[in-house]
Amino acid sequence: MSLDEVQDVHTPDAAATPDAPATPAASSKPGAWAALRPLLLRMHFYAGILIAPLLFLAAATGLLYAGSWQAEKILYADELTVARVGESTVPLSAQLTAARATVPEGKVVAVWPAPDPEATTRVIMEVPGLEEGRTRTVFVDPYTAHVNGALTTEGDALPLRAWLSEFHSSLQLGEFGRNYSELAASWLWVVALGGLALWIGRRRSRKALLVLPDRAATGRRKTLSWHGAVGLWAVTGLVALSATGLTWSKYAGENIGQLQDGLGGATPSVSAALAPGSDTGSDAHAGHTMPDGTEMAATPPTADIGVDKAVAAARAAGVTHELRVTLPAKGNGYVIKEQDKQLPVHLDSVAVDPADGRIMDELRFADYPLLAKLTRFGIDLHMGKTLGLANQIALGALAVAVMFLVFWGYRMWWLRRPTKDRALSAGRAQPRGAWRKVPLTMLLPLAAATAVVGWFVPLLGISLVAFLAVDVLLGAVAARRAA
Repeated sequence: MSLDEVQDVHTPDAAATPDAPATPAASSKPGAWAALRPLLLRMHFYAGILIAPLLFLAAATGLLYAGSWQAEKILYADELTVARVGESTVPLSAQLTAARATVPEGKVVAVWPAPDPEATTRVIMEVPGLEEGRTRTVFVDPYTAHVNGALTTEGDALPLRAWLSEFHSSLQLGEFGRNYSELAASWLWVVALGGLALWIGRRRSRKALLVLPDRAATGRRKTLSWHGAVGLWAVTGLVALSATGLTWSKYAGENIGQLQDGLGGATPSVSAALAPGSDTGSDAHAGHTMPDGTEMAATPPTADIGVDKAVAAARAAGVTHELRVTLPAKGNGYVIKEQDKQLPVHLDSVAVDPADGRIMDELRFADYPLLAKLTRFGIDLHMGKTLGLANQIALGALAVAVMFLVFWGYRMWWLRRPTKDRALSAGRAQPRGAWRKVPLTMLLPLAAATAVVGWFVPLLGISLVAFLAVDVLLGAVAARRAA
């Protein structure tokens, strides 16, 4: 929402505001909003001026990521699609053999059977020398076992989307860069909801001007009209992006995870552990973590019915949509999961005993705790998975809206500079001392709530303290100059 929502009642031309009714100014009436509004204006001003560049970066990189889903279908069409749809597929075991021949130095850890008739099978391999979390994926034609190509991937992301995902989350600056995205997500909901309150609380002669830009307005009022109306339409999506983005952030994400676990909303997982003594594998060494989070050891068990029979057992148990098969390792059986995240979702999973194909454990998405379901839906919506192309278009529209909101906000700030002849002068903020106008009965709960939120979302709390310190310093400098 608005970066500088200071209304015209603070300027000499207040009476000229065309959308204001002929009634006394709202600030002249005692009440909670009249007392709280100046404080909200000043906080909104500082948050907009100082955090807006991060919001713009997050929106711009998010826009690129939203388009990467369709871009990778075009860029990697040769790897992702088959040359010709056949009448029958070859066994998965034969497809694994073809993949191993292509990357002999790799170790097959998972296979994702072709999810539709035109798609290739993905064979996931660990290869020495790759960065942690990355694998070598071989794309195999399921009808001929012909290898269409191999790419270095991260989870289900091909190279382009993997790079853009990292660019969006950290600007390719590693752990230090992740602070930028967490800071942006921490403030996005504050700026959006604060701007919403300021926009709704603004006086206007026609109710339509709440949701539509005022085409008759000029200058700053025209910019404000577009800024407020677009922000109103975007606010729900912006708050949702902020909340879901924080779930996998470094600091706030840890607190959210602990809270979710404490409320019984942790995401469950299927158990693939074999009974003691049932595994005769030898030469075991340290385990590793698969891209889907499954803990695996390095040496497979001796007794193995094969991947084809394991998948058949999973399908017989009702696990059928967009399968991802983790191969057995020492002490573990097959883990076969559904990964169809588009509505209606299919996320059931089973563990299959490699000795006889028995279903050792099963987990249905319907049995997930409510918080785990909401977290899954929220993250997938944020990433553009749940609703497919429509989801990605909506994310792109929100990203463009944020960039325009930032632009309009800075323009309003510039248009409020004290004099037109001083090119380097900047826009004015709400006068200091706004907190003194807030009744103590409102100020104390507000301060307590701010402290709790600042602790739970650490980068928000730290930056808010920094804003206050800068404000106090500027006030002291201004007072010294005046003296």
